[in-house]
Amino acid sequence: MDSTNTYASAGVNIAAGLRAVDLMSGAVRATYGPEVLAGIGAFGGLYDAQVLKSMAAPVLVASTDGVGTKTKVAAQLRRWDTIGRDLVNHCINDILVQGAEPLFFLDYVASSRLDPEQVATVVTGVANACRDAGCALLGGETAEMPGVYEAGEIDLAGTIIGVVERSRIIDGARIRPGDSILGLPSTGLHTNGFSLARRVLSQLDWHAPIDDKNSIGDALLAVHRCYLQSVRRLWSAGIDIRGMAHITGGGFVDNLPRILPPDAAATIHRGTWPELPIFKLIREAGQIGDDEMFHVFNMGLGMLVVIPGEQVHPAISALDGGAYDVGRITAGARGVTIIPKTA
Repeated sequence: MDSTNTYASAGVNIAAGLRAVDLMSGAVRATYGPEVLAGIGAFGGLYDAQVLKSMAAPVLVASTDGVGTKTKVAAQLRRWDTIGRDLVNHCINDILVQGAEPLFFLDYVASSRLDPEQVATVVTGVANACRDAGCALLGGETAEMPGVYEAGEIDLAGTIIGVVERSRIIDGARIRPGDSILGLPSTGLHTNGFSLARRVLSQLDWHAPIDDKNSIGDALLAVHRCYLQSVRRLWSAGIDIRGMAHITGGGFVDNLPRILPPDAAATIHRGTWPELPIFKLIREAGQIGDDEMFHVFNMGLGMLVVIPGEQVHPAISALDGGAYDVGRITAGARGVTIIPKTA
């Protein structure tokens, strides 16, 4: 018996894997610069570290994450072109809060049965997001694991490596009472809170409109915004960024305190930014209290940036109005207070 056919009968199709690599290879190679010495097809990616010689004291910054059960939304809507971008942008934001710029990325895609076109679509999204950020997609893994994953669904995760000058690391240590909190808008849920959102919205028609432009499904699959360009614009404008918090799992309540000194607290003024329709729909459909909403979701702000109070207006101007003055740093025990919106 042909061993390849025997393996396929057990649920693993080697030919499908090769077909997926062939379909995605062009998009992956488009992310390469001269510093990539070996990428797709190699056992390990090779990245020329000479690029770091121009830095005085380079510090590597690494992060690994996934897109969670947003993959189940993609499966239900049969749309695989967005979650790859979600993954890369999420990871870029996670290292950006410490001041790091991305160097290269590694992805992992797994399914019960490998569909070459599906996997290639996902990885092309990964590659396109990497290219937009000037980040090489250096390597990855495509795994076929029958019996581990449900039919028709996938798992998606990735690892990013970036770099920052030691003298430019942002860790929140310089945050002081009186500083302002700048809110950068999100596109939607980004990549967090989908287990709750799917449950409370399960009885609704996801093809129904949620506003003049989007359906519920569109709102759920809106791509996780990358904040790299916005932060670069703030730096170019001379804005003193003292801390950044990527609002992911844990919402405002868990993420903002991660960057606060022990004797600093944060007050968020609700109503100073627009909360997207998808959050109102989730709150009403699930009868969820505001405290839990702010603990689970980003509520329309995907990144919070702490800057000196006198720089708020120049910062908002640098972003062409695409940011909001949403709160203040105060003296007190580390924590977040959200002041309810008043009539």
